[in-house]
Amino acid sequence: MGVNGLNYFDGHCDVLFKMFMDKTMNFQNSNKLHVTKRDLQKGGAKIQCFAIYVPESVHPDMRFEAALSMTNIFYEKILQPNSDLKFIRSQKDINELKDGEIGALLTLEGCDAIGGDLLKLKTLLRLGVSAVGLTWNYANAVADGALEPRGAGLSLFGRETVKLLNKQSIWVDVSHLSENAFWDIMEHADHPYASHSNTYNLCPHPRNLRDDQIKAMVEADSVIGITFVPQFLSGTNSATITDILRHLDYICSLGGEDHVGFGSDFDGIDQTVKGLASTADYPNLINELTRYYTSTQVEKFLYTNMAKRFPK
Repeated sequence: MGVNGLNYFDGHCDVLFKMFMDKTMNFQNSNKLHVTKRDLQKGGAKIQCFAIYVPESVHPDMRFEAALSMTNIFYEKILQPNSDLKFIRSQKDINELKDGEIGALLTLEGCDAIGGDLLKLKTLLRLGVSAVGLTWNYANAVADGALEPRGAGLSLFGRETVKLLNKQSIWVDVSHLSENAFWDIMEHADHPYASHSNTYNLCPHPRNLRDDQIKAMVEADSVIGITFVPQFLSGTNSATITDILRHLDYICSLGGEDHVGFGSDFDGIDQTVKGLASTADYPNLINELTRYYTSTQVEKFLYTNMAKRFPK
């Protein structure tokens, strides 16, 4: 149980990538990981999203195999030894979580793993992927990422990809997209959300969302997960929980009180926020939230806003 009975829904972590790169890591209690079973329990997790992220160092011909390997890690190392970790594939699964149980949701960060083959995406969806980010930072067959100089939007193949995701009621993640691709998603996707992005106005990084993008997400009844990446919070390698609250407050000022949550990016970052070194430290964030917001608001930020918008 979390602080004052409050639990959290975290929209993004890269522990599968870490365990793929180093097969010796133990999800139960490894001190090399930001996210472990031990720390999820200590921090008060209720739902944790686990991303399949295939790094660019993997040869394109091997990326789908790498994605399958990470899926296997999810099943065999995250779920199987843990009777109190429950696989989340639907709202019904969320609603049926018991006290002490933690939901585990499988996501895909970047469609590089599928190349130009929708059958590969269908396979990952059948294996339980419930949310899909179309790009990482650069271009692939689906769209351009936030750091791709060309800055293009969805390709024709990308539109076919989104049609498939719509048909299966899959969350479409706008984090990492170029601006043009973002607006294409807002036009074509039924269930857009941002798993881990902050506000450009407070920190002008290409990975952050501009005011008109945030307002569009609010109007679409979507949700934005504020991330703990120091570079996206303060523009430096150093950030504090106060910086997180600044981004939270700013999104709320744009009408986002019911449309904001958290997506830590734990295990995808080298530098961490002061006082938030792992999921075990979520109570430090919760304590700060309760100083400035009502209990109803805090519960929305931590859990409800994310959980109620999971589309499946």
